[in-house]
Amino acid sequence: MDYFIAPDGRPRCGWAGAAPEFLSYHDTEWGFPVADDQRLFEKISLEGFQAGLSWRTILTKRQNFRHAFAAFDYRALAEFDEADVERLLGDTGIVRHRGKIDAVINNARRAVDLESETGSLAAFFWRYEPDPDQVDPPQTASASPASVALSKELKRRGWRFVGPTTVFAFMQAMGLINDHSTDCVVRPLAGDRRRDFTPPR
Repeated sequence: MDYFIAPDGRPRCGWAGAAPEFLSYHDTEWGFPVADDQRLFEKISLEGFQAGLSWRTILTKRQNFRHAFAAFDYRALAEFDEADVERLLGDTGIVRHRGKIDAVINNARRAVDLESETGSLAAFFWRYEPDPDQVDPPQTASASPASVALSKELKRRGWRFVGPTTVFAFMQAMGLINDHSTDCVVRPLAGDRRRDFTPPR
């Protein structure tokens, strides 16, 4: 069974019932299309931090991450230096992993370059929205041809901690695909939002 019955008596994706923090995130954020550059950068950064950990660990620390990383304003993060890295390594409210911290700062600098080239991060990321007819059935894949292509391009541009699985999770969460389970009551809502959404170009 790929769904669970939430307290309101209606079905949701099975993972949304795995922790108390998940239901609101699932119902209000996950799978709804996003065009805001700062939110996109935050999400791909947090997905990188999740590597090897649980999403619950990251979600419960999200406000701490936002405070520590300048609300994921990548223009501000691009100016972080070694003193900032040392400060972050001493911050018990986040995941203190030097490689991941360095990656966020590096990726912020690459994001500034990308914005300068393409106009916005959203315009770049939404180029990789797959044709819905070519998407695997909901929640049956951990990567896709689109996530492999996006991962490859980001790595070519110097981004780090952006493997195909990390990028696929980013695409699921930011609404580039609608991966809510077929029985989930949020699936049609996310679908409606996607139909009304005009990807930035």
